[in-house]
Amino acid sequence: MKTTVGAGLVLAGTNLIVPGCSSKQNYSYDPKGLPTTMFGSTGVRIPRIVLGLGSRFCHIDDAEEAYKMLHYALDNGFYYWDTAHTYNNTIALPRGKPKPTELVTSEVRVGEVVKTRRKEIFLSTKVEAREPAEAMRQIELSLKRLHTDKLDMLKIHGVNDMDDVKQMSQKGQLIDILLRMKEEKVTRFIGFSCHADPEAAKEMTNRAPFDSMLIAMNHYSPYQSRHEIAFPAAKDKKMGLLLMKSVRPRETVAGLQAVDLVKYALSLDGPDALVLGMDSVSVVQSNIAILQNFQKLPPERMEELALRLAPFYRHENLEWMQPGYQDGNWKC
Repeated sequence: MKTTVGAGLVLAGTNLIVPGCSSKQNYSYDPKGLPTTMFGSTGVRIPRIVLGLGSRFCHIDDAEEAYKMLHYALDNGFYYWDTAHTYNNTIALPRGKPKPTELVTSEVRVGEVVKTRRKEIFLSTKVEAREPAEAMRQIELSLKRLHTDKLDMLKIHGVNDMDDVKQMSQKGQLIDILLRMKEEKVTRFIGFSCHADPEAAKEMTNRAPFDSMLIAMNHYSPYQSRHEIAFPAAKDKKMGLLLMKSVRPRETVAGLQAVDLVKYALSLDGPDALVLGMDSVSVVQSNIAILQNFQKLPPERMEELALRLAPFYRHENLEWMQPGYQDGNWKC
């Protein structure tokens, strides 16, 4: 890929050909009986749980166990895979676990399976860099790591605030790059993720014809509801809406169970699906069981869980919930 950034943006050779891959892709997704939903206006049906391949996945110590989990997940219907250029095992170190001595990069691990099963996977990654030349470098490296010349979804990683939105919206900057990636068929769809200001996520929906929004199920100070601000903005634009961080509250609120948190998030009006970090075959199996037996929680149970979650949503001492945090930048 070659970039010229100045008055505008010029990209040449963006159909990067990786050995063993073809720019012509036939898509064959099989949910293996898992419940699916239409993903915004993409025309693609996806399982209601997306395979999250961030820090939890990267902290699987044995590479063979990681590959086993990936194959098992795909064999059982989890074909939407969510990773990012910056995901590795230096972030979100589990309590009590020693610092890793060997770097594990999500895209590298994922690529080992993608290169043999690409047509079965709806593949999504994220670019974090805001500087255009560095963003292009990240996209090119992501494609090489993932052993593909074409993504299904390319997202901007971690929209932070209005200043971030304004900077990315300038001519030749990151939003222009994503639009060109879609035009050049390097990716079928484009989107963004947001952990912070829901007003910034809402404004992003006005800056480009994005296909998806991935937003965290948490709240920063001052309290602002994703339900009231971000969800409607995505739906008004007919974007696919994904929810992340739905299980995180159990780390700080005693008595909350992962299964209840997943069911709560699946019962919310608005999101098409959840992105859940998975780190073992047993976790994949648990999520299969949840989906196969899922029934929307009644209003009284939703209210009960919402009350129990309220202290977490206003928590001020978690590093990953502070303004300015971007997923993938929490160093141990």
